[in-house]
Amino acid sequence: MKLIRTEEAVGQVLCHDITQIIKDEKKDAVFRKGHVIRPEDVPVLLSVGKDYIYIWENDDTMLHENDAAMILRDICMGENMHATEPKEGKIELIADKDGLLMIDVERLNAINALGDMMIASRHGGFAVKKGDKITGTRVIPLVIKKDRMATAKNVAGHQPIFNIIPFKKKKVGLVTTGNEVFHGRIQDNFTPVIIEKLTEYDSVVERHVILNDDHEKITAAILEMLDAGMDMIVCTGGMSVDPDDKTPLAIKNTGADIISYGAPVLPGAMFLLAYAKDGRPVMGLPGCVMYAKRTIFDLVLPYIMADVPITKEHLSRYGEGGLCLECDVCSFPNCSFGK
Repeated sequence: MKLIRTEEAVGQVLCHDITQIIKDEKKDAVFRKGHVIRPEDVPVLLSVGKDYIYIWENDDTMLHENDAAMILRDICMGENMHATEPKEGKIELIADKDGLLMIDVERLNAINALGDMMIASRHGGFAVKKGDKITGTRVIPLVIKKDRMATAKNVAGHQPIFNIIPFKKKKVGLVTTGNEVFHGRIQDNFTPVIIEKLTEYDSVVERHVILNDDHEKITAAILEMLDAGMDMIVCTGGMSVDPDDKTPLAIKNTGADIISYGAPVLPGAMFLLAYAKDGRPVMGLPGCVMYAKRTIFDLVLPYIMADVPITKEHLSRYGEGGLCLECDVCSFPNCSFGK
């Protein structure tokens, strides 16, 4: 770049966007990179504080901020998202579908550690909707050495840092357990909660049974629902360590692979996750899911609905951020829960 007096810049080519800020009205580029400065532009440039202006000088070793931002865009952009046009050196990625946002955090951190460039995003592992902003990228200086961006590409590797895994519409089998519900001593308040949460993912409960605390009957119901083609099974009730709580035993006896009985999350410590032999999830939900606004169920459900397997290690990482603060006004997922 070359710095010259604005009054002497007529006919020169701007090498970066010029931003104009009008309080309570707008913040936008009044002139964009590549604009050829005209005589009538000079007063406007002076009005935004540009007594001197940078014009473009060809240098094969350097990249303009917009061109560098496009390299960061290519490093970041995976499936089911699109990029905005460069604006003042910044490019944003926008979700094209509802789905689970997945981020390679190790590579994201490695890029940001290089300096002179940045990628800022929302938190991964949560649901996003079509139209949501995913990330913004830019380089810090107006121009940057080409070899710096080459280094960024080498650090990033060949796979995109961000991906959105679309949610699948699922047929759900729901097994409600508990003598108190089975015998009609109390109302089943659990089922409406599950239906409401599944509705957020355009999925429905296709089979529902209410059983007493007989582990053999619970096992048989789960197996019958799997045979009937349910994509996932949810069991409610009977998840504590009391001797008469039989749901964990019933799930185990189906032959499903128990990933974890228990999770470092409150509410939701007694959560059980298993996968049938063909990979379909079977969950045991503790009673807190019925009355707490947000629980472990809300953290794992996006993964379940996107068919992304959950491991024991995955669940163990919820310890930091796994305490719901039970705010009077719930702002989940725009809070610390699960992060």
